[in-house]
Amino acid sequence: MWPRIARLFVIKTRFEAYLIIYALAVGATARAQLYLIQYKGPMGIALALCCTGAVFLGGAKILDATPKRPRQKRLRKLTEDWRDRH
Repeated sequence: MWPRIARLFVIKTRFEAYLIIYALAVGATARAQLYLIQYKGPMGIALALCCTGAVFLGGAKILDATPKRPRQKRLRKLTEDWRDRH
């Protein structure tokens, strides 16, 4: 039972990675807006930049950790499908 639940928290495809990065970005920009309202001036701007910068760093790590589909394998599959149709 626990392995099945743990599998829900594994990012398997790049599409899932992009969805998670988008969710992180939405949350970070909302938090950055609050920082800009709460802390006027350069301190608020610095905190807002830290929030959005963290998404770039986290997103890069997530994308590095997700497997890429090899281009040759994808092209081979497309050519085989094309040959089957013609």
